[in-house]
Amino acid sequence: MSLLDRRRLLTSGAAAAVFAASGMAGLALPKRGGLLRAGLSGGSPADTWDGRRHRGLFMIAAAQGAVFDTLTEVAPDGSLRGELATQWQASADARVWTLDLRRDVVFHNGKSFSAEDVIASLRLHLDPKAASPARPLVAMITDMRATASHQVRFKLPRGNADFPYLLADYHLLMYPAGQIAQAMAEGIGTGLYKVECFEPGQRFIGRRVQNHYREGQAGWFDEVDFTALDSPAARRTALQERRIDVADHLSDPRLQDDNIRVQRVTGNQHLALSVSAQLHSATGGHLARAVKHGIDRQLVLDTVFDGFGRLASDSPIGPANRYYHKALEPLQFDADRARYHLKKAKIDQASLAIILSDTSPVATDAVGAVLRNLASDTGLHLQPKRGEAHDQSADLNLSLCYGRVTEDWMFSAGSPDGPLRVSGAGHQQRFVQLQTAARSEMDSAKRAAYYDEMQLIARNNGAMIAPVFVDFSHAMRRRLASPERIGNLWPLDNARLAERWWMA
Repeated sequence: MSLLDRRRLLTSGAAAAVFAASGMAGLALPKRGGLLRAGLSGGSPADTWDGRRHRGLFMIAAAQGAVFDTLTEVAPDGSLRGELATQWQASADARVWTLDLRRDVVFHNGKSFSAEDVIASLRLHLDPKAASPARPLVAMITDMRATASHQVRFKLPRGNADFPYLLADYHLLMYPAGQIAQAMAEGIGTGLYKVECFEPGQRFIGRRVQNHYREGQAGWFDEVDFTALDSPAARRTALQERRIDVADHLSDPRLQDDNIRVQRVTGNQHLALSVSAQLHSATGGHLARAVKHGIDRQLVLDTVFDGFGRLASDSPIGPANRYYHKALEPLQFDADRARYHLKKAKIDQASLAIILSDTSPVATDAVGAVLRNLASDTGLHLQPKRGEAHDQSADLNLSLCYGRVTEDWMFSAGSPDGPLRVSGAGHQQRFVQLQTAARSEMDSAKRAAYYDEMQLIARNNGAMIAPVFVDFSHAMRRRLASPERIGNLWPLDNARLAERWWMA
């Protein structure tokens, strides 16, 4: 471990886990008891306990945040700690990683957790029919095997200093080997809460597991009740009528009163408009460039997000990332240049289909206002509509992306439709070269230079348009307590409010 950056890669022992579990080191521990009621965006009738399909907040919070566990966990301060893994070690070149696993863990059906469950769970993501967003993460492993009943060894083709962070991906849930189909059907995990009720796209109720391995460290509620409420207005009303205790993506300070408070957290969340692979290739990247110049970024931030965030430069690497390119300026709003690139793309005055994901918390009418502004400046005919995430029939897909804790993770699997695409063979080749070099580089200054250039390529030649970074926001009743510092990787404390919060 001596070659790795210890400040970012923390292997914490049991005492440290207890001390840091609540994110309130030095303060009184939370108290146990009560019912947590949350109104969450991102629910879908197609929701299941199959982690390969999780994208909306409703299922992320219910699955990774309550019913299931992953091998590692990103703490509120961005450091890494073990969840089902207790510690990890790397070879000198960071190509071979050995993880020790907890021995005191059982699934909700009584099966003991072991190394075989890790291997079976990760291999699920290699199935091409599943179209898992985490496939690039698992595909980089050339060999994984159990070296003991509670130890797993991974071999990579090249060194990866961030590998343990990747294992915290919310898609990489641990299932019981040999019983995975049943676990996906019934929600059988090792998490703090056992499924009592699950109505896809509507409701999840979980009851606290007794004598859990994280007893006294996390999971302070006796019961959690999540309701899928995709409309911000519906979440706001439910909160004001005291039917729920917390709701995501509510930022209006006028909500605050003696009973309700609003919290905002700066993170990597960004609005992403992605040009389809076919259209990006056919237009030589000119369509993406046209949209980048045709969007008034400040208008997007003010109109859709009430000004809570910052302008972005069409790169998904954000202010919570270590190697965020702060000096990279966004492409300027320029209607003439936008029209020029549309003509080069040979789609001037064309009509483009834009799909806004069904699980996105962004209001369709707000996005429509921004896109109509874009259309008026460029002559494009744009009609946004709700639909399946990453609809293959759409010319452009629009979503609100949460970002990732590491740059390589974001570039590999965090963009709306997989690894970031750039136009031009030379640019694509250079981008891959830089990513490969940065992945195994131990020198921080060199890694920063690699990632700076990658963000520049993404801005100028990428198929994704990211006009703004958006603060995470939520409104909560004052009877609900949260740690002083909460996670900024995903909404609601990295979607782990069921584990980390408590009743005041």
